[in-house]
Amino acid sequence: MSDYDFMEKGNLYSTENLPNNALKRRSFLKYAGASAAVAAATISGCNKDNDNFPGMDEGEYLGKGDIAILNYAYALEQLEAAFYTKVAETPYSGITDLEKALLTDIRDHEVAHREFFRVALQEHAIADLEVDFSSINFGSKESVLATAKAFEDLGVAAYNGAGQLIDKVEYLLLAGKIVSVEARHAALISDLIQNGSFADNDVVDMNGLEKSMSPTNVLTAAAPFIKTKINARDLPTY
Repeated sequence: MSDYDFMEKGNLYSTENLPNNALKRRSFLKYAGASAAVAAATISGCNKDNDNFPGMDEGEYLGKGDIAILNYAYALEQLEAAFYTKVAETPYSGITDLEKALLTDIRDHEVAHREFFRVALQEHAIADLEVDFSSINFGSKESVLATAKAFEDLGVAAYNGAGQLIDKVEYLLLAGKIVSVEARHAALISDLIQNGSFADNDVVDMNGLEKSMSPTNVLTAAAPFIKTKINARDLPTY
């Protein structure tokens, strides 16, 4: 079976088999909206040497090629879904009804993204990851929103960085639909922290383009929050 045979177009974009509770508030495709442009610049080869992912050559194997990229995205969606689920279960002190509603909506988006990848990848999906949120004070608004901003900015940069590594155009389209939602999250969280900061130079460069990160740097940044070992030895990077 090739890297692409397991995910035909009908399965890739269908949500009819997803669990109802994951989509109970709104459908995934409604949130995905129109496809966002994902950087697809040509690069001169993708180095897959183990040295790119020190300490990440054992554990949950992401796979090769596009499957590895999809599992990489799936891992990040698992992390975000777990975080916002915890936020919804244990609201921080002084949270307003509006803030609670907005953060709950983001939780539902992230759960939908997670379940979409789980169903789409089928037997190629990595296992459920064990997370470590011990460094986060879920009772503090400042701690929760700072972590949310870090996760959302990381997620957007990860999708943007992975775009140039994807071979199959259908997967690039999917990544574009998801990164557009993640960018909306990032803008909202930034504004909750400081009004008007939704597109500052922390995330948008002088050309008006969203910043991107390589899989190597993204997994390194996410590692403190993930207990499960991830085997990224064949994950494309640059």
